[in-house]
Amino acid sequence: MDLSRAVWRKASRSTSNGGECVEVAGVPGTVAIRDSKDPSGPRLIMTPDDFRRLAEELKHT
Repeated sequence: MDLSRAVWRKASRSTSNGGECVEVAGVPGTVAIRDSKDPSGPRLIMTPDDFRRLAEELKHT
């Protein structure tokens, strides 16, 4: 999947002090997730429904 034109935004819970930084990009039909410290590194691609379930699970951990 070509993500070269994706608009990435940092997750609201990410810190600016070099901690755990996650960025997400909405791409038609999918959500892409990457580590902001390694923007050219691996990306996790999932459906919006799966992303909502993941976010819900993470809220409870």
